[in-house]
Formats: sequence, structure tokens, C-alpha cells
Amino acid sequence: MTVTRQREFWVLIGCAIALGVFGAFASLISLGIIKFGSKWSTGARLGWFGGHWWWIAVTAGAGVVVGLLGRLIHLPEEVPGLFEDLTTERFDLGLVPRTVAVSAVSLIGGASVGPEKMLASMGGGAGSWLARRRGLGKEDLQVNTLAGIAGIFGGLFSSPVIVVLLILEIARPGGQRFSKTLVTDIAASSVSFGIYFAIAGAVFLGVYRVPQYRFEDWQLLAGIPLGLFGALVTTMTAGFTTLASRLFRQLKAPAIAKSTLGGLLFGVVGVALPLTMFSGGEQLASEIRDARGLGLGLGFAILIAKMFTYGVSQGSGFVGGPIFPTLFIGGAAGIVVHQAIPGVPLGLAFSCLLPAVLGSLAAAPFSMVLMAAILTRVGPLQTSPILITVVTTFLGVAGVRYLLGTRATGPSDSVPQE
Repeated sequence: MTVTRQREFWVLIGCAIALGVFGAFASLISLGIIKFGSKWSTGARLGWFGGHWWWIAVTAGAGVVVGLLGRLIHLPEEVPGLFEDLTTERFDLGLVPRTVAVSAVSLIGGASVGPEKMLASMGGGAGSWLARRRGLGKEDLQVNTLAGIAGIFGGLFSSPVIVVLLILEIARPGGQRFSKTLVTDIAASSVSFGIYFAIAGAVFLGVYRVPQYRFEDWQLLAGIPLGLFGALVTTMTAGFTTLASRLFRQLKAPAIAKSTLGGLLFGVVGVALPLTMFSGGEQLASEIRDARGLGLGLGFAILIAKMFTYGVSQGSGFVGGPIFPTLFIGGAAGIVVHQAIPGVPLGLAFSCLLPAVLGSLAAAPFSMVLMAAILTRVGPLQTSPILITVVTTFLGVAGVRYLLGTRATGPSDSVPQE
């Protein structure tokens, strides 16, 4: 019997449509609240020390609230990340409202985290709850959980195709579950996008407009060194995050002291370099608009500082997603390449490196290529060097991980046994 002849399949389709409606309104309301709450940072200049010193009090205060709130609602110090949510395909329903609350404070308080974790918790949690209410089995519960995430991401990313491909690449459902996941994710994300677009428009489409450039053959080869540079940037980003998490974990202090210290640190950096504040979505759009006016020194400082603030935010107890901060890091790396080598068109360097960091960290290179094409609106020919760059970065990071793993386990341990 085919999947479509089973009653459970049509139950899943009905759930997916409901999750799409829920996801559209939940994301609209949540992102609207966060955007309104983060208006305290308006009026900054893009150059050195363009922020205001009183920002430090706000970010430190956000750290205090994050620490107190986490203690009051008993939020675990180690909250599963977005990619872990997608690979496990399940949510602790008791953890969802606590994660959403702390993530909202983190986002409003200026931490370098994205809204995807908060939204995925809401959508995935709704999908899990609805599946249990309907008495679905374990496999269908997982399918419905992913449909909930697709439903809440459909409007945010302004493209059901990106959402479906991203979920399939990361979650990698197999067997019959693949067909169910594919169809239900399309239904949920499409319904969500339709409602979201009717109310707010396509907020993510073409947000990073780059100067148009003519495609030439040499740009295919340029994708390789750009990809190797992307691997270096990705490794540095992971290094900052790992080091910050380790240092904060070893710090003998209450959780509230760690989050307050984290708020102080990224607040000070934010005063010096305002573009490093918040998730990075709107900040990267500002940087690309003024890319020609930024010097190489400032561009490089913004890139390194964003790695630092992202690592500190993740390690000190703030909760959020990795997508928008790592897109910022990749895009900022592309701007640095253009500033260092003006012969490399800004549109080429930016569009190639924009998805490279996230594509390698999430192990989702193809959805990242599609995302970069939609975000920058480059032509179809220009997607070829993007693909080469992303795949090169992915392989470069995989090679670094392999070498580090081999060094840690020793040569004899690295050889698979029969």
C-alpha cells in the first residue's frame, strides 16, 4: 500500500496545514515583538565607536535577566541547538516555553544569536504536541515535528523551497519517512509563506543586494581559494565558540554572573563596532550597502569581532540560533576579500562566502547555495562559483575535523576495524 492510501498520511497533511497557519502568525507576532524591543539600539554609526556607552548597561542588564530567568524557570545550562533539534526530530515540550522566554530576552538584549532557535522550538513543539494529541506513532510524530519547524520557517525565509531543502539536508529522514516529510514540509511551509507574504511581504528575498557583475570562466576557479578562505573563517568561528564555551564552563561562578559577564563583553564590543550587535540580519544589510566606504581594517575588525561576540553569546548562557550570525560572518568575510583584492567583484566574493560558513557548520551545502542566490538575487550563471565555494569550504572543514580527530585518537584508533 502506498503512503497516500493510508489514513495516517492525510492526518499528517491536515496537521501540516494547521501548523503552517500557526507558524505564520507565531513568527509574525514573535519577530514583531523582538523588532520593537530592539529599537533601543537605533541611532548608531557604522564606523569605529559608533555605539553609545549606555548600551553596556542594557546588554549587562539583559545578562542579569537571562541568568535570573533561567534560574527561576529551571532552564538547563546546556540547551539543545537548532541543528540538534533538526537531527533528533523531537522536542521536550516542558522545555519549549522556557527556551522561548530566554531566547526572546537574548534577542532583544543584543546578543549575537538568531531567532531560528526560538521559532523552531515553537513550531517543533507545536508539531510534537499536535502529534501526541492525535495519537500518532513515533515515526509520524517525528514527521509532524519537522512539519512544525517548516511551518514557522516558511514565512521567515520567504521561500518554501529553501525551508524544505534545509530540513531534508540536516534531518536526513530515510525510507518512507522521507516521502511523508517532503510532502508535509511543503504543505506547512507553503501555507505559512502565503499568509506571511500577504501580511508582511517577502522580507528575506533580495535582502542583501550586491552590485551586478558579469560571469567569466575564471570565477569558477576563484571558487576554490574563496572556499579555502571560507574553511579558515569557519574553523576560526568554531574555535571562538568552543573556547568561549569552555572558559565560561570552567568559570567558578553562578550562571547569572556568567550571563552578565557575557552581556558586558559583547556590549563593550558593540559600542566599538555596532554592526556586531544582535543577530546580524539587518546589520549585514547595512554593511553591504556601505561596503565601499568601509576600510579593510574596519572590515576585518568587524569580522573577527562578530566571531567573538557570537562565541561569547553562545557560551555565556544566551539562547538563540546560528543561522543569521554565521551568515553575517560569511558575508563580512566576502566584503573583506573584496577590500583586500579589489579585482574580485564584491558581488562574487560576498555571494560565494555568505553561505559558506553556515553550509559547512550545518552540513547543508545545497540549501545554502539556493539561499545565497535568493538573498543576493545573482543570476543563474553566478550560482556556479557559489556552489564550488560552498563545497570547497565544506570539504576543507571536514578535512580539519578529520585531522583533529586523528590527532586526538591516534593513528591506530583512526583505522576502521573489520
